[in-house]
Amino acid sequence: MNNIKACIFDLDGVVVDTAKYHYLAWRRLSEELGFVFTEEHNERLKGISRMDSLNILLEVGGKSFDEETKLALAQRKNNWYIEYITKMREDETLPGVREFLKYLRENNIKISLGSVSKNSMIILNSIKLIDCFDAIIDGNKITNAKPDPEVFLKAAEALSVKPHECVVFEDAIAGLKAAKIAGMKCIGVGSSEILHEADKVIQNFENLDMSILDF
Repeated sequence: MNNIKACIFDLDGVVVDTAKYHYLAWRRLSEELGFVFTEEHNERLKGISRMDSLNILLEVGGKSFDEETKLALAQRKNNWYIEYITKMREDETLPGVREFLKYLRENNIKISLGSVSKNSMIILNSIKLIDCFDAIIDGNKITNAKPDPEVFLKAAEALSVKPHECVVFEDAIAGLKAAKIAGMKCIGVGSSEILHEADKVIQNFENLDMSILDF
C-alpha cells in the first residue's frame, strides 16, 4: 500500500537549470579581472560554495586579493547572477516539471520546494511556478546545508506530513543523503551511475504517473 502524501523538490537541476547563469556571472567577473574562465574551468565549481568558487577562479587567473576585496568580488558576481535569473522565462522550466506538478495536485499530493538556494523566490517568480507549491523551504529558512536533512524535515513539517510519507526529487548526491537521513524516499533526477543511492532514478519528469510514487 502506497502511503506517500507529499513530494519535495530540489530547485537547481531538478525544476530549472541555473548552472549556466552562475557560469555567465563568473565568466563576466574573470573578463573584468583580465583573464579567461572557460566552461572546463567551471566544472571545478560544481557543488562548491561561493567563496570557494571565487578562490578557484582567482587561482585560474593567477590573481590574489585580500579578504575584503574577495567579499566584494563575490557580491558583484552574485548581483550579476540575480540580474540573469530575474530575466528567466517560463519555458526554462525543465522538461515535464510543470505538467507533473499539476498532475500531483490533481491527485491530492502535497508539494514543497526543498532547496538551499537563497534566490529560489526570484527564480520561481520568473518562471511563474510559485503557485504550484504548498510550501517553500529554501536557504533563507535553514541554517544547515545538505547532506544535513534540515531542509527536508522543515518541508515535511510545513506540509503537516511525516518524513516517511515524503518523496524527495534530487539531482545531487548530498541531497540524496539528506533525504535518506530524514527517513524519506528519494528519486534521483539525472544519471543513474552518479545517483545510484536513490530509490529510483528518472531522466526527467516527462510522462510520469502515480506509479513513480510506488515503493
